[in-house]
Amino acid sequence: MIWETIRLALTTITRNALRSFLTVLGVVIGVAAVIAMVTVGQGSSEQVSADVGSLGTDLLILRPGARMLGPGTRDSAPAFKLSDVDALRDLSVLSAVAPVVSTSQTAVFGSSNRTTTVTGTTSDYLTIGNWDIERGRGFSNIEDRSGANVCIIGETVRTALFGSTDPTGETIRIKSISCEVIGYLIAKGAGTFGQDQDDIVMMPIKTVQRRLEGNQDVASISMQLAPGISTARAIFEIDTLMQERRRIELGEENDFSVSDMKEIASMLNSVNAVLTGLLSSVAAVSLLVGGIGIMNIMLVSVTERTREIGIRLSVGAQAHQVLAQFLIEAVVLSLIGGVIGILIGLGLALLAARIMAIPFVPSGWVIVLAFGFSALVGVIFGYFPARRAAQLDPIEALRHQ
Repeated sequence: MIWETIRLALTTITRNALRSFLTVLGVVIGVAAVIAMVTVGQGSSEQVSADVGSLGTDLLILRPGARMLGPGTRDSAPAFKLSDVDALRDLSVLSAVAPVVSTSQTAVFGSSNRTTTVTGTTSDYLTIGNWDIERGRGFSNIEDRSGANVCIIGETVRTALFGSTDPTGETIRIKSISCEVIGYLIAKGAGTFGQDQDDIVMMPIKTVQRRLEGNQDVASISMQLAPGISTARAIFEIDTLMQERRRIELGEENDFSVSDMKEIASMLNSVNAVLTGLLSSVAAVSLLVGGIGIMNIMLVSVTERTREIGIRLSVGAQAHQVLAQFLIEAVVLSLIGGVIGILIGLGLALLAARIMAIPFVPSGWVIVLAFGFSALVGVIFGYFPARRAAQLDPIEALRHQ
């Protein structure tokens, strides 16, 4: 019986193919939009996690001033010194500590030049930041201590100055410094906030301080947790040490801050999830519109087929059988719209993932939920027209022209 009812529903739908398609268009748009939004949102979350992971493993960043996430100016506070870095290295909770000073400079080689970020640091920065050297080597301890005129360049700088050739052993000029390229880095791509991580030249921090900045300031300190050490314990010991070194009395506000990259990743993913949910909710309104469209066309169908319904009832069909026929017809319409919407939504999400350079992460539960919701739309909005058809008086229905 049920299969015969489904067959009749499909026959009716195919008989009015264009009208049926226009009827389910709202469901198609709603399902496609929801799936595309959620899939793109999950891909964005995966990309954020990967970007934060590329910045370093168990990474903490110590900065002067009040706490801020992302780019921007910080509160006025004394910069750190290399002696602070040496003190932090004595903490057992940290396995590596690297000072960081960054400045924008123009790198020149022959007739090529590139305005880039010059980062003064030590060899530990490569370990902390998960930087791998494609060719060449990192800074030696002697180069770190003496502030030698050597540098390591990122892939963007290498391409701009040297094309596809090996720059190792060549000399570039940064401001008034002639700097020997001792290695170049494996490309990382865009960072968490969209910056090009490969647009970088690394030099020993003492070289940058003495020859480029003209001071002994350290802008920030990158730190890697020792194995088995919790973030909370490490931050507590760092806070205690820096409060002592910067003479911050009990009850006074710290003039420095410690950022945990895992916390930043969690915050970014939370923001991304809220935005994805909001956009998906707006897109889901299309499903409501689609449901109203289905109810409207089913009411029209009941009116058009009043005489047919009267004949069926007069030859013995039960009211619940008529109800089932029209209800199943509405559900089938919704499910067809759901299937088409799923395919279109996945296609749009795949296209968006390629354009945005993020992972394509389709979610099985979202697809099942969208499919089930489209069926629910058919049941809810198809019930009233089906009930109206089942309650028709056979005699009155047979009189209908």
